[in-house]
Amino acid sequence: MQTVTSPDAPQGVRQVVVGPERDGQRIDNALMTLLKGVPKSMIYRLLRTGQVRVNGKRAKPDTRLADGDTLRIPPVRVAEREEGRAPATGLVASVADAILFEDKHFLVIDKPSGVASHGGSGVSHGAIELLRAARPQEHLELVHRLDRDTSGVLVFARTRAGLTGLQALIRAGEVTKQYLCLMLGHPSKAKFDVNAPLLKSVLQGGERMVRVAESGKPSLTFFREMEQYPGARLMQATLGTGRTHQIRVHAAHIGHPLAGDPKYGDREMNKRFREMGLQRLFLHAAHLSFELDGRSYSFSTPLPDDLKAFLDVLAVKGKRLVYTRDKSRTDI
Repeated sequence: MQTVTSPDAPQGVRQVVVGPERDGQRIDNALMTLLKGVPKSMIYRLLRTGQVRVNGKRAKPDTRLADGDTLRIPPVRVAEREEGRAPATGLVASVADAILFEDKHFLVIDKPSGVASHGGSGVSHGAIELLRAARPQEHLELVHRLDRDTSGVLVFARTRAGLTGLQALIRAGEVTKQYLCLMLGHPSKAKFDVNAPLLKSVLQGGERMVRVAESGKPSLTFFREMEQYPGARLMQATLGTGRTHQIRVHAAHIGHPLAGDPKYGDREMNKRFREMGLQRLFLHAAHLSFELDGRSYSFSTPLPDDLKAFLDVLAVKGKRLVYTRDKSRTDI
């Protein structure tokens, strides 16, 4: 990138011309590199309040930069104390020990539940920061995201070619992503799809919420029953699109929300499941595959021990468990 000066710009404002090395990169990821030491919560606040602009226009966190764009960066105070605070050694080790695969272009982990994909919004260190702490000499970029409570396959890029290549495949819908989830109740079909547009909004406190709305973006999820349990079904969910909270909202939309979902789930059933040992959202990114530059990549990871243990308990102690589907929801 090249910094240029403008006589009309307020004091301290930087005008940066995007180079080819950041072509296609999300603006939030670029800012985390350009604004070393600035808390991630501040970066997202700058974006949310319109202080960061691309070619004079407001930018969202998922705005992608292009070679030749002009990026306006407002003056910010570097938080030296934040930069100097190292992540806990145990957290770094937990992520480093979760590595499934690595080659020249990619590094893949089985992300533990409870670890965010990246820092920000009250999270000091996410998986990307923990990996960078574990491997300070390497260049690592987050390719995609998983919700904090979701475990499973998470891919990082070690090269610019890997990052832009895989992100282009994701945008084109040429990456297979499959999840395992526990759906409340008994859907009337063992195999079905949910095709319902999703609209994302941010509440006053900064919490993200997604709902089905005609004005939303097209969203498609394919569900297939894997195993039957009292009051619930273990399902495989394959993404046709990759919207925020897509599987969770689509499951709730048809009246069969995911077990342990604090945002879109059933409060009473979640309470009963907690008493049986389920302490988090039952959603696991089990498989991701794609082809890039003539090579096939395929990554899979089984259900983690805590979810397997809960299923064992549910099979024995959940025999009287009954979930009554919300009749106001759309049936499949």
